Order: sequence, then structure tokens, then C-alpha cells
Amino acid sequence: MNSTTRFKLSAMMFLEFFIWGAWFVTLGAFLNNNLKATNSEIGSVFSTQSWGAIIAPFIIGLIADRYFNAERILGVLHIIGAILMYQMYTAPDVSVFYPYVLAYMILFMPTLALVNSVSFNQMKDAEKEFANIRVFGTIGWIIAGLLISFAFHWDSPEGIQAGLLKSTFLMAGIASLVLGIFSFTLPATPPKVAKDEKIKIGDILGLDALKLLKDKNFAVFFISSILICIPLAFYYQNAGLFLADIKVSNPTGKMAIGQVSEALFLLAIPVFFSKYGFKKTIIVGMLAWAVRYVLFAYGNAGNLSFMLIIGIALHGVCYDFFFVSGQIYTNSKAGEKFKSAAQGIITLATYGVGMLIGFKVAGLITDMYKTGEVTDWKMVWIIPAGIAAAVFLLFALLFNDKTKSEIEAKAV
Repeated sequence: MNSTTRFKLSAMMFLEFFIWGAWFVTLGAFLNNNLKATNSEIGSVFSTQSWGAIIAPFIIGLIADRYFNAERILGVLHIIGAILMYQMYTAPDVSVFYPYVLAYMILFMPTLALVNSVSFNQMKDAEKEFANIRVFGTIGWIIAGLLISFAFHWDSPEGIQAGLLKSTFLMAGIASLVLGIFSFTLPATPPKVAKDEKIKIGDILGLDALKLLKDKNFAVFFISSILICIPLAFYYQNAGLFLADIKVSNPTGKMAIGQVSEALFLLAIPVFFSKYGFKKTIIVGMLAWAVRYVLFAYGNAGNLSFMLIIGIALHGVCYDFFFVSGQIYTNSKAGEKFKSAAQGIITLATYGVGMLIGFKVAGLITDMYKTGEVTDWKMVWIIPAGIAAAVFLLFALLFNDKTKSEIEAKAV
């Protein structure tokens, strides 16, 4: 890969995740303070990510894989996304905001697969080259958070009071327009499937991979993956709102610690796999969810703020040790024929079904413990901690896959 191509792919990844990080982290606080949305309404808005994840395979399978170059579709989706971002920026209430964010997430979620397709198409050895490109996405997310907190101060108590959080959509929209135009300069990535080739809905959704559920251990992992997304949704939906509500300084910038942690712990997974195997690695990830929420429940913005920082920093363990190790495990169980299908069905189960349930539950629980303008955050965090602990016990007791040599070989 030449330096020009490397620069273009790195810039593409940076902008892709800068856009997402520029508005998604502060979304809960924006909806609560700017649009005066209830927590159930906030849950419905966050669930648009799940609907986007469910619909994305159809856009990729029926359009991107058959008719148009991936980079051109990426460009069109981000240009339309920029327009939708502006509509979200000007929306006066949640009823007007919701249709635009739903349309946006339906268009944005497929771009996560498209940027990967464009990248992989230029690589001779993806296992060695992809991480060096993908890391710029994490950097983009972090930079977005730092700008919001330390450059513009949109998430400061004064900024929130003045309604400045809506500016995040303007920043994301500008970045989306830039990426949309820039995408047309990316290396050509033509369709992989002939236009006249028959394609089945089962192929798009990866339904053939459901045969893996006949394996009892994989079925336990599959169900656990869906269930662990319930406490995960609490973090996405409530963490930014929680930190802003208890007056933590520069909350969005501090949440970027989670992305730094994610990048660092990604490097630790091969070590954990080779030394402890899949089961112990994944239960550490599950247990970390329970621990982080206990830290959130008992921490505060004053003398116990270090507990919140540790909870945020645990994101790398929570996400990497469960989801990334789970992807490796799925890859090892699927075999050559069903590798892509198996990854697709796990993504559909987690970011689709699991998160959809999770956002609904998170909204209901948060509403249950809110009186007027005051939220009992201790209970809001204790409940997902309990759910994570229950999933941990379920997996630890029922999962007993002894064949770890292949997984270890994949990880190192």
C-alpha cells in the first residue's frame, strides 16, 4: 500500500468515527436538557442505532455488494447524513428530532461496513495492516470529545444551560459533508457480487450461521451476548447524561479515556487468550461491566471522582474482552464457509436485538428512578450492575468449551 492510499484510508477512518463521537456521546444530555425528553423518549432515540444495525445488512447486501462502488455509496450516504444532521441541529422538540435521527442511523450504520470494505480492498495482509488504519478511527472519536470539552466547552454546566450541545450536530454535519465529498477520491472498490447473481435474504442476514446454535457452548455464548447488551445500553444512553447531571467537569473529554483504554486493552487480548483461554478472558469482560457500574453508583463529582474515572477507563476491558474476544471465538467456531455469516448474525444479535432491548430497559429504569428534575443515579447504575453479574454467573456456570487451541492460535 502506497503512502497516498494509506493517508486517504486513515483520513477516512478518522472522519468516520469523529462524526459518530461528535454527537453520540453527548446525545443523552442534549435530549434531556435541550429537548426536555423523558428517559423513555431518550431510550427510543438511542434505539435508532439498533434499527440501523438491523437494516444495514440489507443496504450492504442488496445495494453495495451488487450495484455500486463502496466508496461512492459511502460518499452519498454521508452527504445525505450531513443534511439530516442539520435538521437534527434545528429540531425544536423530540417529536421532530426522532424521524431525522432514525433516518440518519439507518444510513450511518452501513457506512461502518463500507469503510472496512474500502480498506480491506487495498490491503494484501489485512491482519497486519488493518489495525494501523483503524486506530485513526479511535483517534477521531477521542479528538471529537476533546474538542467538545476543552476547546468549545459545550458540555460545561454553563454551556449545557445555554443549549450549546446542539452545536455538536453542526460539527458532525460539517465533518459528514467533508467525508462525503472526500469519499469520491478514495480508491475504487467495485461490487463483489454480479448484478444478475441471485441473492437470498438468508445470505444477507447470515441465517446459515444459526446452525452453530446446535453447539451448546456457542448457544450459551450467543444468548449471553444478547443479554450483556442490556447493561451496555445503560452506558451508551446514560453515561454522558449522568456525568453532566452531577456536574463533572469536561465530561465528554473524560469519556474519551474509554476510547484510549479500548485501544490499549486491544493489545492485551492475545496475551490473555494465550495464558488463560477464551472463557476466562470473556468472563473478565463481563465482570468488568458489573464493577464499572458499582463504581458509577457510589462515585461522585467531588472526592470520589476517581471512581468515575476508573469506571470509564474500564471500557477497554468491558468492550474488548467481551466483544472482540467473542468475534475471535465466533470466527474459530464458524469454519471457512460461515465466517462472514457468523460475524453478521452476532452483530445483528448484539447491536441489533440486544441493544434494542437494552435501550428500552434503560429508558424505563431511568424514568422509574427520576422524580421531577432529580434522578436517583445510584439505583440507575446498581440495576445494570446486577444484570451484568447475573449474565456473568450464567456464562461461568453453563459455558464449558474445552477446545481453546484454535482460538489461541487466532489471537496470537
